[in-house]
Amino acid sequence: MAESGTISVATAARRRRVTLRIPPISVLLLLIIVLMCVFAPLVTPFGPNDVDPAHPFAAAGGQHWLGTDELGRDLLTRLLYGGRLSLTVCAGSVVIAFFIGTIWGVCAAERRGFVEEILMRTADVTMAIPQILFALVCVAAFGASLLSLTVITGLLLAPTSARMARSVTIQETSLDYYSAGIAYGAGKIRLLTREVFPNILPALAGQAVINAASAMILEASLSFVGLGVQPPQMSWGVLLQQGYGFLYNDPTYAVAPAVLILVTVFCLNLAANRLGSTRHRKVVRP
Repeated sequence: MAESGTISVATAARRRRVTLRIPPISVLLLLIIVLMCVFAPLVTPFGPNDVDPAHPFAAAGGQHWLGTDELGRDLLTRLLYGGRLSLTVCAGSVVIAFFIGTIWGVCAAERRGFVEEILMRTADVTMAIPQILFALVCVAAFGASLLSLTVITGLLLAPTSARMARSVTIQETSLDYYSAGIAYGAGKIRLLTREVFPNILPALAGQAVINAASAMILEASLSFVGLGVQPPQMSWGVLLQQGYGFLYNDPTYAVAPAVLILVTVFCLNLAANRLGSTRHRKVVRP
C-alpha cells in the first residue's frame, strides 16, 4: 500500500509538472495570430493590394474566405498584412517603453531623495494626461509616420514601466541578500544587473505585455481617426476605419479587424496575468 501510495504521488507530481508546461490557450491563440501575420504569403495566395473590380463585396467562401472589400481585394489577405504593421508598432513601442522605463524606475529606486522625486513626479504628470489625447497632440506635431507612431507610443508607455520597475526594485533591494552583497563589497551596478534585475524581470515582463495591449489599442485608435498609419499602408485600425464606412454593405469588413484587435488584447492581458504571477528569487553568491 505504501509503495502504491508513493507511486501515485510521484505520478501526480509528474502530471502536474507536465500540465504546468503546457502553454495556456491565450498564448497559443496569440501565437497563431502572430504566425499567420508573419507568414501571410504562405496563408493566402493574394497580394494585399490585388484589385478585382468585378467582384466587390464578394461573399465569404471559395477563394475569398472572408470575402472582398469595395475594390475586390481579399479581406483575409489585408487583415494578415495589416496585422504585420499593427504588431510591428506594438513590438517596437514595447521595446522602447521597456528599456526607458526600466532605467527610469531603477534609477529612481536607487537614487532616493530629490532625484527620485523629480523622476517619479514626472511619471505621475505624464500618466495623468489621457494617453489618446497626448498621442493626438504628439502625432499632429511630429507627423504620422510609422517610426514617429512607434516612438510616441513607446514614450507614452514608459512611465508605467518606470513605476513598476521602481516598485519591484525597492522591494528587492530591501531584502537581506542585497544588504549582504553591499556588506561583502559588491558594487551596486553589479548587484543591480546580476542579482536584482533577474529577480524583477518577471514583473517587468508582465508589465511589458500589458503595455503591448495598450499599444495595440492606442495604434488602432489613432489609425481609426486618421492620425495613425496612413494608406496605402494598412493596419487593423486603418481597416476598421475603412470598413466602418461600408458597414451596411458588408459587416465583416469592419467586424473582422475589430475582433482581431479584441482577441489580441484579451490574450495579451491573460498572458500578462500569468507572467506577473511568476516570480523567482535567488540568493547572492558569496
